[in-house]
Amino acid sequence: MIRTAIIFFLVAALATAILAMTGEPGHATLVWLGWRADMTAAAFVLITLFAALAAMIGWRLLLWVAETPRRTERARAEARRRQANEVLTRGFLAAAAGDGLEARRLALKAADLADEAPGLVRVLAAHAADAADDPVAVQAAYSAMLGFPEMRLAGHRGLMQAALAQGDRAAALSHAEQAYGLARTARWAWRALLEARLEAGDWDGALDLVKGALARKIVSPIVAERARAALLAASAAQLEGSADPKARGQAQDFAVEAAKLQPGFAPGVVMAARLLAADNKAGRAAQALESAWRAAPHPALWLAYRDLKTDETPRQRAGRLAELAQLNPEARESRILVVEQALIAGDADRALNAARILETEPLTARTAGLLARAHFAAGQPDEARVWMARGVSAAQEPDWSDLDPEGRAFAYQPADWARLVASYAETGELLHPRHERRERTMSELPQLPISYADSAAFLSAHEGAQASPYPIGEGVYEDEEPPAPIPPRAGERRSQARRRLASAPRAAK
Repeated sequence: MIRTAIIFFLVAALATAILAMTGEPGHATLVWLGWRADMTAAAFVLITLFAALAAMIGWRLLLWVAETPRRTERARAEARRRQANEVLTRGFLAAAAGDGLEARRLALKAADLADEAPGLVRVLAAHAADAADDPVAVQAAYSAMLGFPEMRLAGHRGLMQAALAQGDRAAALSHAEQAYGLARTARWAWRALLEARLEAGDWDGALDLVKGALARKIVSPIVAERARAALLAASAAQLEGSADPKARGQAQDFAVEAAKLQPGFAPGVVMAARLLAADNKAGRAAQALESAWRAAPHPALWLAYRDLKTDETPRQRAGRLAELAQLNPEARESRILVVEQALIAGDADRALNAARILETEPLTARTAGLLARAHFAAGQPDEARVWMARGVSAAQEPDWSDLDPEGRAFAYQPADWARLVASYAETGELLHPRHERRERTMSELPQLPISYADSAAFLSAHEGAQASPYPIGEGVYEDEEPPAPIPPRAGERRSQARRRLASAPRAAK
């Protein structure tokens, strides 16, 4: 402001001097206390301007001297603030590095310096106690935060983590519930409550949590939708085996709603199709499976689609499966289904041509078994045995593990459903608990003769045969023993041995 005044006075003085030099200096007389002074008007103006400037400078100097103590106090407070910030920074770094002793020392020092940031001091004290592995101090530090509304959420989270570290799940859940009840909550509280509901198998309670989280915008709509679909499928799986018809009807409603919410969630869709088919609603079951195949093909889908009808010929069944494959022709499962339906129809050449496309992708036991079946159906037993040998050491496909050879698809325990719900809601991907536990699955490799059979014997056994060597029926699984052969008569041992070697194995589902 002083610089502005000086510039103003200089400009005014320059203007007055220019006016005086132009010949119009004017005249001014000053009479004061018996004194009289005569001068030009320009001189009077200049004297007045400089007197005012000197008075203003003197006043500012007087104010500066008067404000010296206050200015000194402000400088001291600023230095203290900088020191407090430095101590807090060093304390948080020490806590992050795990140096509990240094962090606690700096926390005590920050408590004396950081009068204007008590919240940061309390957070540092809690982190320092945690780094020093002092549960009592941790409990005290986070409990102190509960007395401040703006720190209450952080206090509950710290107390929950401390309770979990001590194995007190009930106390941890209590703090999560209190945090979730606050007006301003966080995702961690909702997630802790959801995991507790899932662990307890409380699917209805978990559904209520998901709906509440969506209303409070804790989770996105897509996460909430995936969580609802998975939880509805878990509820349907729980009610499906009930003897109460109302419970089975409720299971059907849950499964159908899950299939509508997420057509790509195969467990819910397969369950819905199974329950609808059992209720004589095969048309709706087929529509649900077709929608799911368009979204995300899964082997359990086409197997369920295959079993919707039991009164059709192999060619009719193959045609129906071919229509299903055309709903998503670029998908890998659709290419596999083309081979399967060709084998069912007895079109060995088409099956072999379709199967050769799979040779370009990484080998799995399932594709090796499919190629072996295609070559065997085409009259190439030696090539089939090669693929069988390669399939023995090939990796298994996780999706194929979802099929229980002694039960239904996605035969999961409540703990498996809990993990599946949490994973699918967050990522949209399926877990494969049976694959992780290395449980027995449906056989991916067919049972072919392992002894050498000459081409002439093989061709003579299959001369004129157009049907697939894999009849449609019950499958043979990898740990089952083959049926004992009927002992031949003495004169027929050689011919029957050849027929057995050249005969086809039973089909695996």
